[in-house]
Amino acid sequence: MRVSGRALLEVGLIAPQIPPNTGNIARLCAATRSTLHLIGPVPFSLNDRVVRRAGLDYWPEVALRQWEGWEEFRAASADRRLLFFETGPYREYTQALYRGGDILLFGQESRGLPQRLLAEYERTVFTIPIYNPKVRSLNLANAVSIVLYEALRQIETREREQEGGKEGAGAC
Repeated sequence: MRVSGRALLEVGLIAPQIPPNTGNIARLCAATRSTLHLIGPVPFSLNDRVVRRAGLDYWPEVALRQWEGWEEFRAASADRRLLFFETGPYREYTQALYRGGDILLFGQESRGLPQRLLAEYERTVFTIPIYNPKVRSLNLANAVSIVLYEALRQIETREREQEGGKEGAGAC
């Protein structure tokens, strides 16, 4: 499930704060062959033993890109479609129509995405519903997993449908 040797989807973490979350997300990206963008500031080292332990021995499999900050990342990804995920009154993540090449962006564990990004990209901000009003948000690694696998499911389903249509068309 890779297009021309390139990652089908990419995940971006904007100023992540908790090393084990980053390690778990790195492992998820390795498993799905998704590029991981760490958009600074990142207040810990990727050599931190907690980060390394969460990623296990899969770090060599992670396609990792690191950026000093949002402006540097945005300049390098100007031609890419960005989808943002945040708690709040946004459309549900299942309503997004995911495409290969999308970059799925998530904010800090304690603060979420910056308000300026939410305002600028409001048409491409989505949420994972939380059914208990006493719970503010999901764990970042869990949220990335939910969204990434939904995106992959949608893309794979469309690919299977297109392949099935091509086979059926010649059989008539």
